[in-house]
Amino acid sequence: MTALLEARKVNVVYEPRRGQRIWAVRDVDLKVAHGEFVGIVGESGCGKTTLGYALSRMLRPPARMHSGVIEFDGLDLAGLDGEQLRRQRRGGIALVLQSGMNALNPVRSVEHHFRDVLKAHARPGEKLEPAATRDRGAELLASVHLEPDVLRLFPHELSGGMRQRVSIALALALEPRMIIFDEPTTALDVLVQQAVMRTITDLQRDRGFTALLISHDLGVVLEATQRVMVMYAGRVVEDSPAAVISHGQHHPYTEALLACYADPRADVVELSGIPGSPPDLSLRGTGCSFTPRCPLAEDICAEADPPLSPLGPGGSAGRAACHVRARLARAEVAAGNAS
Repeated sequence: MTALLEARKVNVVYEPRRGQRIWAVRDVDLKVAHGEFVGIVGESGCGKTTLGYALSRMLRPPARMHSGVIEFDGLDLAGLDGEQLRRQRRGGIALVLQSGMNALNPVRSVEHHFRDVLKAHARPGEKLEPAATRDRGAELLASVHLEPDVLRLFPHELSGGMRQRVSIALALALEPRMIIFDEPTTALDVLVQQAVMRTITDLQRDRGFTALLISHDLGVVLEATQRVMVMYAGRVVEDSPAAVISHGQHHPYTEALLACYADPRADVVELSGIPGSPPDLSLRGTGCSFTPRCPLAEDICAEADPPLSPLGPGGSAGRAACHVRARLARAEVAAGNAS
């Protein structure tokens, strides 16, 4: 499959007026194919949301893209500004924020939200009659399983799940070819989370748009997506098919995340945490950022940045940025060739 979105060596920094520069995203490379559903997972502060904002050109000061290239269907997004960027939004990339209450204007009804979006991105000469806007809004609300009466309501009159569904419907209004979902189930109870995620996966399957799901919940990501990218300290440390994440050898940080989950059906449930703390992102040190917390760390881990390397023959097992796993994978391939 050809890549719809491709990012190369993306670096994002936060530069407050007072204080130190924070390197939130560091040398990230990624490719997302047409119609693919990819998850980005990691603990709070790893840079996953900042990366999502960078990919959609939604960064605001003090954050800025320091360097790198972001191409959407061959178009360099980093070079767009003003009217060019506004035109790209229609049929381009949409972003669903993690909190519906924060994403919606509290003094505008849902109908006015649809009207604002469609008006801001109307094509030259396109007329937006109130009746047509209501019909379009009702159609989009129906796609996320909400009644047309929701159009007259205000955000505070909606439940958390309803607000998130409205946000998704608004993202669909401009018929995007790619939607970035930033923690869409945050602060929702388990049943509502499941219903919202089912809506997202159904929409992605039926409409065929490319999707990027950002979450700290590895279980949600594994259930919904086809491929998982794991971030730590601003870097992508693993990129593997979702089907293989739960077994086999992976980056030690990925394995540590998996160890934080347990089978609720087991007689004895044991949970393990990840010792230590994430690194200081104001410092750009050498070596693997996970080294101080890694049970497999060797001398080379603190001296050289590990590239993403295959975890098995042919790359079907995914790739991880780990010197130790790369060496073991090479040894496994060599043993297989020798036999």
